[in-house]
Amino acid sequence: MVDDRDFHAFADLLLQRLPHTVDRDPVRALLRRRYPTEPADLWSALTEPDRIVRWFLPLHGDLREGGSFQLEGNAGGDILTCTPPQLLRVTFGHETSVVELRLAADGEDTVLELEHTVPLAMAGSAAGALFVGPGWDGALMGLGLFVRGEAVGDPVGAADSPEVVEFNRHSIDRWVAAAEASGAATAGEIEGGRQAALAQFVPDPR
Repeated sequence: MVDDRDFHAFADLLLQRLPHTVDRDPVRALLRRRYPTEPADLWSALTEPDRIVRWFLPLHGDLREGGSFQLEGNAGGDILTCTPPQLLRVTFGHETSVVELRLAADGEDTVLELEHTVPLAMAGSAAGALFVGPGWDGALMGLGLFVRGEAVGDPVGAADSPEVVEFNRHSIDRWVAAAEASGAATAGEIEGGRQAALAQFVPDPR
């Protein structure tokens, strides 16, 4: 099932994701989640091939700092920094597209921050976050279900379930609100991003 906690986790911080962007600055999509497990266990779920396949995608590669990775049917890249269980920094699909995962213990939980940074020239505007934000929202929702012992079946197939599609629709709405609040994208750019996100994450059932 899709837990409302996953909606609340990103809705509360949504408007902090997209600071005002000027020509020389990158566009950043920042997501923050809390998981009921220790950092070492969450790191394992994020990086070990036999675990990540159970909530996300098959993972292959030379999985060490200085090595490379490939997510089956998705992006690959270089592993820039790997400091278990605190920091993972990789390129993602392009050398200037960088994803950083930061883990920190907070009581009995672990707080995870995922930051995806791309140059303004690649993103076009803050609305470029709509191309990646909803996908990361869905992935981290799946991670939450896995950590809580609720993830079952094929995660790729589950991505097309009615519950997840509805989750994606709400995620897109919230990213649109974030882009509007950023003041760093025109109405036309935001609408273009929204349409692209709907086509990717809310497939037409026909």
